[in-house]
Amino acid sequence: KKKSDIGKRPEFQLDIWKVNSSYWKEFKEHYYLDLPMPPAAEYFIGTINGELVAHLAVAPLFTAKAYRATRLVVMPEWQGAGVGIRFLNEVCQYHLNGNGRKGHKYGTFFHTTHPQLCNALRRNDNWIQTGSKLYGSNKKRAIESIHKTGSGQITGCGYGGHFRAIQAFKYLG
Repeated sequence: KKKSDIGKRPEFQLDIWKVNSSYWKEFKEHYYLDLPMPPAAEYFIGTINGELVAHLAVAPLFTAKAYRATRLVVMPEWQGAGVGIRFLNEVCQYHLNGNGRKGHKYGTFFHTTHPQLCNALRRNDNWIQTGSKLYGSNKKRAIESIHKTGSGQITGCGYGGHFRAIQAFKYLG
């Protein structure tokens, strides 16, 4: 390698596929939360030379005239290579172009706790930061809300209660 090549990201052809939720099982062990899958979501995977490298779910958030991306996972051996931001941008642009649910041309909200991804999104002109919290919200209140709106008994879930800095962003293209 030449000295000027040190620190450069590898070149690769990232193929993106719209799939069903069955691919989640390949990525789940690398995701830090264990929550139910988002209702009405569309699922996307990224592959390089046929290898599974990234996953994302995108759910409608039409009350906010937006979509919400969640479950972004980049396989450990591909982290830091620029796969995640490239994959996320392509899927969010797909939705902004009107290819998502109901053909709406809406931006996409995305929350993350990953410091390097937060920095990458802040540097990327396609994204704006819309909020941040130093730690998760009241988990007990979230569980009560889930029980109130759910049908039947739901156990083992709830949002918040963790000590990660949550950053909120919106893709504007």
